[in-house]
Amino acid sequence: MDKDVSAGSNTSTLGHLALGLTLLAFGLGHTEVISGVTAANAVSLATYVGGVALFVAGLLAYRADDVSTGTAFAALGAFWFTWGVTAGNAMSANAQGLFTLLFAMLALSLTLGAAGSGSMVRASYGALCVALLLMAVADFGGTAGLAKVGGWFAAVGGLLAWYSATAAMGHLPTAMPGRAAGRGVTAAG
Repeated sequence: MDKDVSAGSNTSTLGHLALGLTLLAFGLGHTEVISGVTAANAVSLATYVGGVALFVAGLLAYRADDVSTGTAFAALGAFWFTWGVTAGNAMSANAQGLFTLLFAMLALSLTLGAAGSGSMVRASYGALCVALLLMAVADFGGTAGLAKVGGWFAAVGGLLAWYSATAAMGHLPTAMPGRAAGRGVTAAG
């Protein structure tokens, strides 16, 4: 593959699709809103789609000199792969809380670093950050209800990432229409 081939936007679309699907499954599993579906059911999806596909998308973004997207996808791929292969292992609630808190800090860094990426991408990373923070607090405090709230934030973040990728492929709007000018001001032209 020549380095001249632009993979930036295609890589970003693939990465956001992978993130969206993984976050949605992870979040809905934590909410337990679908009978018989828990976060444990998202392990395979998290390991391979969230872990491997995101990590590869990150490497492709690095190759296209998109350092911000490469960092985000490679780091998120590492998170999902690690979560997927450790889920179900005997781990104390505090150890699980620490793991989740550390990745909440990563999500915060991604949120703050995505200033030029668009509002949907920032909102997706922000929702992931809030979700992981709530889940960390739930792990430390043993409150299942807080983990379910975190699951809803993860599901919303997943929907935002999924729509961001879908909008890029289908040339759909990603911003709400607003007023061009303030009250009493008319736009010329």
